[in-house]
Amino acid sequence: MITRKDLRRFAVGRNFFEPTSLKRAIRKMAFVQADPIRAPARAQDLILRQRVKNYRAGDVERRYDSLDIEEDVFINYGFVSRALYESMHPRAEEQTRNRGEQERSELLLNFVRERGTVHPQEADEHFAHGSVTNNWGGSSNATTQLLEALHYRGLLRVARREKGIRVYALHQRETLEPRAQLDQLVDVLVNLYAPLPGASLAYYVRRLRYAAPQWRTELSCALQRAKERIAHAQVEGLEWFWPAEEEVISQEAAENVRLLAPFDPLVHDRGRFELFWGWGYRFEAYTPVAKRKLGYYALPLLWREHVIGWANLSVRNNELTAELGYLKRPPRERSFKRELEAELERMRVFLLGTTKR
Repeated sequence: MITRKDLRRFAVGRNFFEPTSLKRAIRKMAFVQADPIRAPARAQDLILRQRVKNYRAGDVERRYDSLDIEEDVFINYGFVSRALYESMHPRAEEQTRNRGEQERSELLLNFVRERGTVHPQEADEHFAHGSVTNNWGGSSNATTQLLEALHYRGLLRVARREKGIRVYALHQRETLEPRAQLDQLVDVLVNLYAPLPGASLAYYVRRLRYAAPQWRTELSCALQRAKERIAHAQVEGLEWFWPAEEEVISQEAAENVRLLAPFDPLVHDRGRFELFWGWGYRFEAYTPVAKRKLGYYALPLLWREHVIGWANLSVRNNELTAELGYLKRPPRERSFKRELEAELERMRVFLLGTTKR
């Protein structure tokens, strides 16, 4: 009989596969969530360093052209494999506010078509669309917003980044059968986040409305097909789901300490987090300082198969500083201290590129 402990060990074991090349890791995961906050590194880098040999902060952007990947929205914004990218497109064209906006979009597409690749600054200097109010009530560049809208619809793709800024090119699309495409999207999220309790599976499938708004009305049917297609079992009163070709294997977790990104697949589902570890982890970067309990960018601290605390890291004067917090007292085993020091050293090399003297 499968227990919750078995599922927890299964989750930890399957999430951290043997470190491999960057291209293979992204192909295996299909989606790596991105976030612009760098404290101490961006989310995509913190996620990939656990799964890629000798990964350094910023590698995914530096090597973008050679990785056969795209930037796009899946259940959140991030880096996606080319296969996943094609499964999400073509997206339905959104209704533009007016004829003028449609004309500006067509002119912008022609501008990109003529030049091959376009930096937002280059487009803005040519069109001078001015500024508009963004979704947060602030002011944004109108040309940049048009480029982002065309990118989301699948008419443009991100060719590369220059100093962190997206450089756009036209997207040449191939169309697959819609039902098969949608089932592929569900399989990707199950592979990435499993094992999932039923409520979480439903939550993630609903979020595919961002990846494929053209099939928004088909998501309920896709969820039902998934429940019939993938492996599942009743465990302690909840139905759990995971890829059909995998078996729940409960094995002792390695004596490793891992400092995880707030959006790492292992801790992404906050509901499952509480089921597995009995406490609530929260991402507090947007929480007022006075209300924070863990810190601005607290990284979950995984020891063996348990998340036992968190760490806030910073780099000052080319030195890594760590502030650690624990649910209870830190483990007393010598192995924990040794492995924590080893993880901090790995983090130092990842961020600074040098080992501690």
